[in-house]
Amino acid sequence: MRNTLHEPVDASRVPRFAGRTTFMRLPAVDSPEGLDVALVGIPWDGGTTNRAGARHGPREVRNQSSLMRRGHHVSGVIPYELISVADLGDIEVQPINLPEALRQIEAGIAAICAAGALPLSVGGDHLTTLPVLRAIHAHHGRERAQQLGLVQFDAHSDTNDTYFGDNRFTHGTPFRRAIEEGVLDPTRIVQIGIRGSVYASDEHQWAKDQGIRIIYIEEAVELGPQGVIAEVHRIIGDSPCYVTFDIDAIDPSMAPGTGTPEIGGFTTREAMAMVRGLAGLNILGADVVEVSPPFDLGGLTALTGATMLFELLCVIAAGTKRQGPG
Repeated sequence: MRNTLHEPVDASRVPRFAGRTTFMRLPAVDSPEGLDVALVGIPWDGGTTNRAGARHGPREVRNQSSLMRRGHHVSGVIPYELISVADLGDIEVQPINLPEALRQIEAGIAAICAAGALPLSVGGDHLTTLPVLRAIHAHHGRERAQQLGLVQFDAHSDTNDTYFGDNRFTHGTPFRRAIEEGVLDPTRIVQIGIRGSVYASDEHQWAKDQGIRIIYIEEAVELGPQGVIAEVHRIIGDSPCYVTFDIDAIDPSMAPGTGTPEIGGFTTREAMAMVRGLAGLNILGADVVEVSPPFDLGGLTALTGATMLFELLCVIAAGTKRQGPG
C-alpha cells in the first residue's frame, strides 16, 4: 500500500515568514512510520576542533528551506508527488558527552531505517555522519557483509587518525573510522573538491593506500561537473551508497558560515549540477553538514544547505519512483 504523500505549505497562501518552521515547510511528524524519506536534524557539533556552531545548523536550514518551491526547474521532479516525506524533527543528542552522543545519533537513525524510511539529515559537524553510516550499514549491509560506497563533497578528506593526543573521534576522522569498522568500502569512496593546506605532505596517503579516489579541486575544475559525475558513477556503480555534502566544499565567498572554510572551492552552480548528476545511484541515505549559522552572512550558507538538501531530495525521490512507491 502506498504511503501517504505530504505536501509543503503553499507559499502563495501562507507567506514564508509565517507558520511552523520545518524542512521544506512539510508536516512535522513524531514517527518515521509510513515515510519513504525522513528529513531529520542532528544538532550536535561535539566533534568540532576549532570553530563550533554547526549544532545550530538544522534550525537555520529549516528556516531557509522555506524558500524551496515544490518542483525542480531542470529535472521536473516534484518529490512530494513521488514519495512520502516529512520533517521528523531533531534527534535528541547529548551536547557534552561524545560517546553518548554518537550512540544517540546511531539509535535515532536506526529507528528510521527500521521503519522502512531513508534518512536525509542535516548536521551538525561531519562526525555526525559516522553514527549515521553505522546505523544504515547495520540495517542494510551487515547480514550480507555488504559495505557502503560513499560520495563525499568536501574540502577535507576527513580520514585523519587522531587529534590532540589520542582523540580518535572528531570531524576530521569519521571516514577513517568507518573504513576501519568495515562500514565503508574504501574502493567505492569518491571524495570531491579536496583542497587547502595540509598538516604533512603525506596527510592523504592513508586514504590513497585504502583505494579512496580523491578528486582534488584542481582535477575537478579540469573535469568539469559532468566529468566528475561520470567518475562517480564509474566507481560507485549500482551498489548501495551514501552521499554526504559538507558545505565547505563550496567556496566561502558563497558559503561563509562553516567551521573550517577553505578558499578556492566550488560555486553553488557547480555543486548543484554535481548533486543533480547523482541520479541513478543506489542511495540509502544522505546528509548536509557543517552549516554554522554563527559564522554566516544573511543566511546565505543556510540557504545553500537547504538548496543542496532539496537537490538530494529530488534525486532520491526520482530513484524511489524508478524502484516503485512504497
